[in-house]
Amino acid sequence: MPQDIESLLKAHKISNEEYERIKRILGREPNLTELGVAGALWSEHCSYKSSKKYLRSFPTEAKWVVQGPGENAGAIDIGGGYAAVFKMESHNHPSFIEPYQGAATGVGGILRDIFTMGARPVANLNSLRFGDITDAGATGKLHRRLLRGVAAGIGGYGNCIGVATLGGETTFDECYNGNILVNAFTLGIVKQDRIFYGRSEGVGNLVIYAGSKTGRDGLGGAVMASDSFDDNAKTKRPTVQVGDPFAEKLVMEACLELFETDHIVGIQDMGAAGLTSSSFEMAARGGGGMRLYLDKVPMRETGMTPYELMLSESQERMLICAKKGREDDVIKLFNKYELDAAVIGEVTDTGRMELFWNGELAGDMPVAIAGDFAPVLDRPIKRPAYLDEIADFDDTEGASFPSSTDALKALLSHPEVADKRFIYEQYDSTIGAGSITKIGESDAGVFYVRENNKAIALSVDCNPRFCYLDPRQGAAAAVAEAGRNVAMSGATPLAITDCLNFGNPENPEVMWQFKEACEGIKEACLKLKTPVVSGNVSLYNESAGKSVFPTPSIAAVGVLDDPKKTLTMPFKRVGSLVYLLGETRGEFGGSLYMKAFSKKTAGKAPKLDLCAERLLWDSVISANQQGLLLAAHDVSVGGIAVALAKMALHGKLGFEGMVTLGDERDLFCESFSRAIVETPPEKKEAFETLIAQSGLNYEQIGKVTQSDLIVNGVSLSSSQMSALYFDSFAAIMEQDN
Repeated sequence: MPQDIESLLKAHKISNEEYERIKRILGREPNLTELGVAGALWSEHCSYKSSKKYLRSFPTEAKWVVQGPGENAGAIDIGGGYAAVFKMESHNHPSFIEPYQGAATGVGGILRDIFTMGARPVANLNSLRFGDITDAGATGKLHRRLLRGVAAGIGGYGNCIGVATLGGETTFDECYNGNILVNAFTLGIVKQDRIFYGRSEGVGNLVIYAGSKTGRDGLGGAVMASDSFDDNAKTKRPTVQVGDPFAEKLVMEACLELFETDHIVGIQDMGAAGLTSSSFEMAARGGGGMRLYLDKVPMRETGMTPYELMLSESQERMLICAKKGREDDVIKLFNKYELDAAVIGEVTDTGRMELFWNGELAGDMPVAIAGDFAPVLDRPIKRPAYLDEIADFDDTEGASFPSSTDALKALLSHPEVADKRFIYEQYDSTIGAGSITKIGESDAGVFYVRENNKAIALSVDCNPRFCYLDPRQGAAAAVAEAGRNVAMSGATPLAITDCLNFGNPENPEVMWQFKEACEGIKEACLKLKTPVVSGNVSLYNESAGKSVFPTPSIAAVGVLDDPKKTLTMPFKRVGSLVYLLGETRGEFGGSLYMKAFSKKTAGKAPKLDLCAERLLWDSVISANQQGLLLAAHDVSVGGIAVALAKMALHGKLGFEGMVTLGDERDLFCESFSRAIVETPPEKKEAFETLIAQSGLNYEQIGKVTQSDLIVNGVSLSSSQMSALYFDSFAAIMEQDN
């Protein structure tokens, strides 16, 4: 061990207390390889040491949950003996440093989590957060470049691998100027009796490395994600992995073919912390030990060391526990796909991870260092001081609000509302021939499941402004909106996965935000009956001492028994009746209207009634099942006016009507648990009877027309709206050309 221990500990993000803990566990000083392994395993990215205390309270069980948190991904029963396997993860830090590869390898990593479970990936989503792309200076130019790189990376990797991207969200705020967020989601389909798990069992069974060769790319990636950015962020470029989607496609097909055999006990992808996390996790889940011969690992660079081999995050690699005597069959299968495969170890019953290098012991650690021996921190919490400063903000004081018509014009061209085909047209949304909906024309992506003749609906959501104002209610609202979007497609929401993006956990105010957000998620999942089946935590999203807004991204998944009854957003028929469901309360705290015209994120977040939320879901789902609806769209960012405009624009039709409101500005308020639906005139009585019996507030607000939008004094032609909505985002992004 080199003498400069303080520098080593700092490089591996190991505290002095943790170093003493490592020495107690080993009964001696660790060598460099062991120190690196411990640093990776105890990083926030791998150990959840700051967040585990709060994650344990999440509801994770229901009769339809097949696999909850703790494995590579969660799984739910979708009928007919099949399961949907899904998860969402972050790749924030790498994407800020190198946007194309950071985003691409984020997609690659989450894909491996899904097919590692035995499921064939069929659908991707993404949740992206950037700084102010409208800024005329260096910040705007940087974030336009980052967005172009991230979108290209997501499209490049996902399109090559052959998995449809069905939707996502992209939002913008100055709080992300120093840290962008890139969250990737994948869902796959598998027979319930063919789900595979990441464990190694059976003394004498062999450990096989398969996939691409190992290099030095991505060294220290997991540790880097446990650090805040400073002015030297670019020096972290070597920690970013480099992906090869064509190799990933081969690995995926080889694994899926392998799963049709009886050759293996368990399998784990090499993601964050590479061979370290995969080997320790497999051994820990199996309750045994493992012996690895690191000189047997396929390498693409010369002079590699045990330290580098354990910590490399080279992509497209798998670790397999094969039944003894089947190793040649496994290797032969991977070789058929022109992939490397080699026996690099064996399962033991020692409870230890023994690392050998050319016949000599290079490391010897208890497997439990990744589990029972890992630290679980109880960090200080403190309610943020800023909450008192913004709570009583008067949004009318000193603000100059435009007319309702001008306000709608401004919001339709705002980057947060404007159509983002500049981004999503880079994604293949139809590959696999299972996509029922088009990106941008539905509240949720919907995919046809051939195996059981049903449909899966999925959506990802979070409004960081609400989370900034009230982390608990904002996080609950993210669960509600993700589920609401699924319900607007006609599907019944069943479960969620999360990606909890927060600032520096060493800041008590950030940990308070995290605690509150977890409480909000728990409350919402219990009331809405959508348990958490998987997830990810990303901390240290901080630059120069400034943390991002709390951003607990939530992806919801639901099932639609009859795919032919999929609901979409666009208006369908001239003369149809349009209804507003839910209660409008004139709430503007955290709204885009306030942000756009008061230039502040302040005030009180809208009130969330989870019982009213579930009532809305059930009412729309029931009305759709009875054939009473033609279209549905939730009311969210930009309020009623923006929702009506989007339904008209995507349907190439218009709307005329009047909404009963307390104030003309309420057209733009963002009260929760609301939706706009279209129903045929001949279904009016049946629809109103159903909604009245449910107890849900409703109002017929107008009719679908041939063109233009006329509502509560707002009057805009279809051509005006179309230019603002469909052309503005591309104009912003192309200004550097």
